[in-house]
Amino acid sequence: MPHGAAGSDTLGSVSDTSPGVENAETGPARAPEPLRVLVVDDSEDIRALMVRMVTKLGHLVDEAADGLEAVAALGDNPYDLMLLDLSMPNMTGEEVVRWVRDHPEHGEGLIIVVVSAWAGDMRPVLNELGVTRVLPKPFRQRQLADLINEITTTG
Repeated sequence: MPHGAAGSDTLGSVSDTSPGVENAETGPARAPEPLRVLVVDDSEDIRALMVRMVTKLGHLVDEAADGLEAVAALGDNPYDLMLLDLSMPNMTGEEVVRWVRDHPEHGEGLIIVVVSAWAGDMRPVLNELGVTRVLPKPFRQRQLADLINEITTTG
């Protein structure tokens, strides 16, 4: 279920940008389209925190508590970005990535970012699967905002 406005978190706030600033040559600046983001983590606290952070950045967020819920969501909805924990019950993050690679119709245009404290050991496997972005836990809101900004500006 998409999440709307969320409460504050203890990691600080992201500075607001002013989408209405005018440029003399191009007219009013347009805010980028919100991303549709799937947050996948078996820790309810971490998942809730990431959902709040991403929502605060102005994006649409769904959440999944494990890999099985993630593939069900991916089967039902298109996403631009998936923030994916590696160590989960029922179906690991690596298995989710393999599922996406085996079902390209559900992963078209999807950017996968692994969010993990121990992803370094998995780098060769992740690179082989096409996952090149890793956000190490613990992370700060600014790191997540910078990552999403990079994705929205470079793809």
